[in-house]
Amino acid sequence: MSTTTVETPAPSTERRAAKAPGRTRRRGEHSRAASLVSHAILIGASLTALFPIAWLLFLSLGPDKDDYLHPGRIWGRMTFDNYAFVLKDTSFFDWLTSTLVVVLGTTLIGVVVAASTGYAVSRMRFPGYRKLMWMLLVTQMFPIAVLIVPMYQILSDLQLIDSYLGLILVNCTTIVPYCAWLMKGYFDTIPFEIDEAGRVDGLTPFGTFARLILPLAKPGLAVAAFYSFLTAFGEVAFASTFLLSDDKYTFAVGLQTFVSEHDAQRNLMAATAVLIAIPAAAFFYLVQKNLVTGLTAGGTKG
Repeated sequence: MSTTTVETPAPSTERRAAKAPGRTRRRGEHSRAASLVSHAILIGASLTALFPIAWLLFLSLGPDKDDYLHPGRIWGRMTFDNYAFVLKDTSFFDWLTSTLVVVLGTTLIGVVVAASTGYAVSRMRFPGYRKLMWMLLVTQMFPIAVLIVPMYQILSDLQLIDSYLGLILVNCTTIVPYCAWLMKGYFDTIPFEIDEAGRVDGLTPFGTFARLILPLAKPGLAVAAFYSFLTAFGEVAFASTFLLSDDKYTFAVGLQTFVSEHDAQRNLMAATAVLIAIPAAAFFYLVQKNLVTGLTAGGTKG
């Protein structure tokens, strides 16, 4: 008895190629077109953010106060005379001293008060603790123009007009409410077990706060300090109202001296603005590592 063997033809190369699975895209991997679009958007956003800075630096090199009307003339006449005039013939260094005193004092007092308030509301349940936080939030609803008159009267009664301490305290009234909410949200993300461990070790509530909680809250403190620094650094209304002496002007008030009723020395203003940006950029560089962590962590738990 004979058997017949039927041979199955081998699949062709074309069929194997057709059945071969294509390259699978990994999770989070974008196509080339999507990558190009995202890079183009990021480049455009970066140029948009950098353009005002570059334009200010460009105008600061113009020798004439009206060069901003004809910026093309600056190319052949660039000079650093504006910076030399600001540093030598103005009260720039007095403004720098006043600004550092006010800004650092506001940052220190504001962060300490806000951190203490946020920790107390986050961990302790005392009568009215919810109303306290809402009251802090309500104070942010009043415009500065409404607050200046009563604050001026209070500071006058306390003999704090034309003093650094008076301006620091006034700045804290706008900084503490926001920073207290910020720190409260960040402290909520720190486990309560750490406080219990501190009590077991014999620490007081203040000792637990200072020795255990604050080291863990560095990102939140960095964000609060950065907000306090920038707010006090660029504040104009309070500084121009409560500081009367020329030698106590901050940068924000000192810039106004370049503007008179009939004239404005915009080239000197641009040079001063560039010099003013240096301390702010240096402070940002110091706290940048903790900014992203601090900004995102407080929103994970309300």
